[in-house]
Amino acid sequence: MTNPLVSENSQLRSQLQLLLKEAHRNQQIMQRYQELDLQFIGANTFQELIDSVFDTLTEASELDVVTLTLIDPEAEIRRILTDLRIDVSDYPNLIFVEQQNGVHDPEHPARRASLGSYNTLVHRRMFPDSVLKPASVAILPLIRRNSLIGWLSLGSLDATRFTPSLGSEILQHRASIVAICIENVINNERLQHIGLTDPLTGVNNRRYVERRLLEEVGRTRRHGHALSAMYIDLDHFKKVNDSYGHQGGDEVLCAVAARIKAELRLSDALGRFGGEEFVVLLIDAPHDAALAVAERIRCSVNGTPLQLSTGEELVATVSIGVATLDRIERSDDAATVAQQLLAHADEALYRAKKEGRNRVVSAV
Repeated sequence: MTNPLVSENSQLRSQLQLLLKEAHRNQQIMQRYQELDLQFIGANTFQELIDSVFDTLTEASELDVVTLTLIDPEAEIRRILTDLRIDVSDYPNLIFVEQQNGVHDPEHPARRASLGSYNTLVHRRMFPDSVLKPASVAILPLIRRNSLIGWLSLGSLDATRFTPSLGSEILQHRASIVAICIENVINNERLQHIGLTDPLTGVNNRRYVERRLLEEVGRTRRHGHALSAMYIDLDHFKKVNDSYGHQGGDEVLCAVAARIKAELRLSDALGRFGGEEFVVLLIDAPHDAALAVAERIRCSVNGTPLQLSTGEELVATVSIGVATLDRIERSDDAATVAQQLLAHADEALYRAKKEGRNRVVSAV
């Protein structure tokens, strides 16, 4: 007959072994989460961070899909990322939305974590058609300085993975880390962007356009896509300064830059080259398309009087020269080709001004 004490001792040993295994497993999970947090914190760029969120977080947390939704009024973040050559279209799990009404209210539902079954009507925006549709989800608000900046959305094909009764403390901790890191990397990207931005008009500066031009020339050589350049000059700008002062001249430059920018795509590049001159790079744009964009810009600037802060109105005009690069031989030097493209656009601009200004002239 088995001694009851021996049997009880054996059971206790078995239970202790299970507890030790569970403790070891929990320790490994916590260590994995700490390593994940350190990887997020160590991200120096936006691209490094979103790669960690979409790849490392998905794998480490055994999830089937992760998306990141950012509130981006007036496409500010998207423009910065585009200017820094980060193609957001490469990240279908990265979603941008406009500011929502009421989200500043601390009691707004969007500011609270939500766990449960996937609901198409509720969660379609967080999990668009381009990503996998989960069975259960955790929608975690990203809040910084009491402002909602977006949502980290976790999805699983396991319908029981996320339920309303599941504690969300660890998930909310993860979202807090991601929110801090997003704020940090976007601020870093903004600083880099400032170094490539004209402080008066807010468009890119000459340094950015010259660097971008070399990149696009290389891209044209590899893929054969057309690259067009515009040289734009504000007509009779000295008279503007003489008549309205330098403050009025600055306002005119800013207004003209804004009208040019409004006619461009996010993928295009606009830079102030100094004084009253601007350069535009039209990506994947053949010559006819570039001429059409240039004419739209000319009409936009000239079509409606500019309003100055003094209440005065001014009708401005621009002259535009357009040149296009269709193909490059592999033996051609990229820097030389870039200089020639701008030189051709500049020559066309010179002809536009010589022929009477307020016109578009082709380098062809």
